[in-house]
Amino acid sequence: MAQLRDAIIIGSGPAGYTAAIYLGRAGHSPLVIAGALTPGGQLINTTEVENFPGFPDGVLGPDLMDNMKRQAERFGAEFLQDDVATVEQQDSLFTVTTNQGQTFEAKTVIIATGSSYRKLGIPGEAEFSGRGVSYCATCDGFFFRGKPIVVVGGGDSAFEEAGFLSRFGSSVTIIHRRDEFRASKIMVDRAKGNEKINFLTNAVVDEIHGDDQGVQSLSVRDVNTGAVRQVEANGVFVAIGHTPATAFVDGLVSRDEAGYITVDGASTRTNVPGVFAAGDCVDSVYRQAISAAGMGCRAALDAQAYLANLTD
Repeated sequence: MAQLRDAIIIGSGPAGYTAAIYLGRAGHSPLVIAGALTPGGQLINTTEVENFPGFPDGVLGPDLMDNMKRQAERFGAEFLQDDVATVEQQDSLFTVTTNQGQTFEAKTVIIATGSSYRKLGIPGEAEFSGRGVSYCATCDGFFFRGKPIVVVGGGDSAFEEAGFLSRFGSSVTIIHRRDEFRASKIMVDRAKGNEKINFLTNAVVDEIHGDDQGVQSLSVRDVNTGAVRQVEANGVFVAIGHTPATAFVDGLVSRDEAGYITVDGASTRTNVPGVFAAGDCVDSVYRQAISAAGMGCRAALDAQAYLANLTD
């Protein structure tokens, strides 16, 4: 029979690691099932993080995640590098099974599996990720001060990114595959009124080009004529949406139409007592390391309150 634990945290990154720190300090010795390939979440693939409080000179994403993990280990958290296949509820307990076939039982579960950026899947995207290709304007916009920038997408998030990036870039070009945008009218009107923002519609990016210095240009194809033109750019921000990593809890907790786990108000409580969720698998708006960490703290405190009620 699997050892019964107070808490299992599924996922890592700022939300999972912060929850582990808080639960560890409270004496609950959580098990963190951190993921098979990229424990630490999206920040493992991020170079310098300049907007996480406490690091006036910035910090490398992998270093920040390693520090959080070691801090959680200091307080008794245990880590397993694997993915979760299923979470099943049996009375008031939860059975968590990993892809490698290990099974664990817990009184509470915190889901902190995050989300992944939807990618273009074109040549040059992976090669120049972190060297001109980005998926987060607030994270990386500063690095393109005075340089030409492209934003790929047509929804509100793309227009928000374009507006933010116009503070830094010499120009911002929004590239969208149609001539109509999914973004709200007010967002579109605001962008059209910004003299730094240009538009390339009915167009798709076929390839990203660059050199040792990073991205230099894009091959952009007109979807109507097939004509290909070269567009100068040093920054390429892909804003075509996110996919929350929540498929494994389908049928256990409630999710919205996009797959994000729904929680009760400002809490981290799901519709299933004893199951909590935090970070980018819940948050479709802010998606920042610091907001995920704060939500991980709240999940741990919510879980502690739940555990306390079990023993009252």
